[in-house]
Amino acid sequence: MAQMNVNQKMPSVKKGFWTPRRVARLAIVIALSAVGGFIKIPSPTGTVALDSAPGFFAAVAFGPIDGAIVGGVGHLFTAATTGFPMGLPLHLFVALQQAVWAILFWLVARKVNLWVGVIAAVICNGVIAPALFIPIGGVGLFLSLLLPLTVGSAINIIISAIAYKIVKKSNMV
Repeated sequence: MAQMNVNQKMPSVKKGFWTPRRVARLAIVIALSAVGGFIKIPSPTGTVALDSAPGFFAAVAFGPIDGAIVGGVGHLFTAATTGFPMGLPLHLFVALQQAVWAILFWLVARKVNLWVGVIAAVICNGVIAPALFIPIGGVGLFLSLLLPLTVGSAINIIISAIAYKIVKKSNMV
């Protein structure tokens, strides 16, 4: 039986995507998203909430994959608190949209400007997202979601941009 020298280091865990630091960071930001999911903005579905601010923040602060994960999971938490009013398949579709909008926000914020990214993300999440439901719920669903979702999107994304500016200025990201 081979003995291990006390001074010999244990083999290091190969660095990869799921590092302990990333998992801890994601857990914290997802928890913030879940808390935001309880702060609702009145809407026909009841799922417009302050859940996506942490996802948009994670996108610009930590990268598009982190933002996509937080944004998607955050929506599912919010939908769960209202009993998945549109059904699980449609809420999975919304979660996928949230992930895509977070990636888009990161891309525009990095390539153009943070505030242009805010505008692009508000348009995508507030206008394009409900428009994608026209084949499912008709123009009525689109029109009923347009105002609350646009307002909710603007609040979430502006909060995330301001938080990012503050945290970036402190050199924490």
